[in-house]
Amino acid sequence: MFGIWAPGEDVAKLTYFGLYALQHRGQESAGIAASDGRRLLVYKDMGLVSQVFDERSLSGLVGHIAVGHCRYSTTGGSTWENAQPTLGGHSGFTVALAHNGNLINSAELRELVMERADAGFDVHAGELRRGNTTDTALVTALLVDDPSRSIEERALELLPRLRGAFSFVFMDEHTLYAARDPQGIRPLVLGRVERGWVVASETAALDIVGASLIREVEPGELIAIDEDGLRSSKWAIPEPKGCVFEYVYLARPDTTIRGRVVHEARVQMGRTLAREHPVEADLVIPTPESGTPAAIGYAQESGIPYGQGLVKNAYVGRTFISPNQTIRQLGIRLKLNPLKDVIHGKRLVVVDDSIVRGNTQRALVRMLREAGAAEVHVRISSPPVRWPCFYGIDFATRAELIATGIGVDDVCRSIGADSLGYISEAGMVAATNQQPDQLCSACFTGTYPIPLPSEDKLGKGLLEMQLPMDLRPLD
Repeated sequence: MFGIWAPGEDVAKLTYFGLYALQHRGQESAGIAASDGRRLLVYKDMGLVSQVFDERSLSGLVGHIAVGHCRYSTTGGSTWENAQPTLGGHSGFTVALAHNGNLINSAELRELVMERADAGFDVHAGELRRGNTTDTALVTALLVDDPSRSIEERALELLPRLRGAFSFVFMDEHTLYAARDPQGIRPLVLGRVERGWVVASETAALDIVGASLIREVEPGELIAIDEDGLRSSKWAIPEPKGCVFEYVYLARPDTTIRGRVVHEARVQMGRTLAREHPVEADLVIPTPESGTPAAIGYAQESGIPYGQGLVKNAYVGRTFISPNQTIRQLGIRLKLNPLKDVIHGKRLVVVDDSIVRGNTQRALVRMLREAGAAEVHVRISSPPVRWPCFYGIDFATRAELIATGIGVDDVCRSIGADSLGYISEAGMVAATNQQPDQLCSACFTGTYPIPLPSEDKLGKGLLEMQLPMDLRPLD
């Protein structure tokens, strides 16, 4: 997610490069909206950023403000209708909105849309009518439902009604906005370019466009940027609960979150893992690329040589965030191939960031044994994932999580390893340099910082199953 306000710059191309730096956060669809102060245009499609955009499509997105998004679906299916930025508005203004996170009160927001429509407000739910089944479309509809109120006024009224994890970057014809939930679960940063301002999901996106980091957007803050400069409104008391899984896996290693470089945190996790779960072995290898920093740390701390035992196909996306299970399982074999001469006859320590469903590790251990590894010891730089995430990671149901209801030895047998060791929760948290009470570790502990509604009001397909009849797609 990326936004820029910069008169005199080619904001569409800068947004394109910013999204390129954030491609790891979503690979299903991509989109960019731009405004020249008179009209706002959106171009989006299914696919990677490099597949969706070319010189021709970018040249049509002219102006001084732009918002971009690359999608990883957590609410609503992976369809063109659900691509972002979402669009809404009326004769007074248009809004394009990009969202990173996941709302847990979508059912309540859907009812609010209907109530506002019944009360005579101009809900103008165009995205919903076209079949958009995301929480983002609901927020967009509610932002533009009252032509008598400015977007900023309506946002300050609406944001306190939202529950869950959300970092928003949105715009109208004249102003760029950014907002973050009171817990700050998903990252969002503010940067400066020579002629303006940039907001992005990660600092790595600032680096690629030559922007300097100013600060993080604070939890419970709304920022507005226009020709009068930058102004900030605090609409909620901050209660920081940043996602610890950003440090473990999601964020780029060259990103900084709350003053901690992610690569350094992951190396430290590897060092801690080596102290907590030592083993006699000949070689430490990572599961590339996500396990590489922790593997380096494990090798440094243990004194066991570090090596590259697996070759990664750079043109295969992250298997974890592929939109269905069939593609995940196929992607594992396409993605990694063992270097037989390196691993043959060796006792291996294989370091990875997490075990979620177990498919990757099971296939990996099998490949390494087939390639001649004498022993395979798996080390994981996060604790067992036993609970689903409702704040922006598609862990799905507990039944799909391999560690649910079974112990470490059972998981070890399931994946076929000689031994298995997970880092402790305390060791993982300490590596982030953050206070434990300011991190969300719900996927490991089952303790959710934002109370969840009943199960019938949760789920990726909630809005697809329960969309009101009069907001179903028009024939």
